[in-house]
Amino acid sequence: MITEHAMLPVIPGQEAEFEAAFDQARAIIASMPGFQSLTLARSQETPSHYLLLVEWDSLEDHTVGFRGSTQYQQWRALLHRFYDPFPTVEHYDTIHRMTS
Repeated sequence: MITEHAMLPVIPGQEAEFEAAFDQARAIIASMPGFQSLTLARSQETPSHYLLLVEWDSLEDHTVGFRGSTQYQQWRALLHRFYDPFPTVEHYDTIHRMTS
């Protein structure tokens, strides 16, 4: 399993529209092979900044499967207009995971 980590800098004043668009977009990513889970969090200190964490079975499920799909074009059309600058995305291998 890998975790996609994306810092999403939304244009200030467009947070509500972004969240509404994300509500539509999350069904797209959830339908992709290799998708495990998604968390979207909003910064308390900088309310126009969001943290997106997506767990995938493999790196390729994200970079090849999702990004190479027609569904990604729908995702892009819904969300990419909100970002300035474009998000930084990195992938992490899970070392430890705890749940309560």
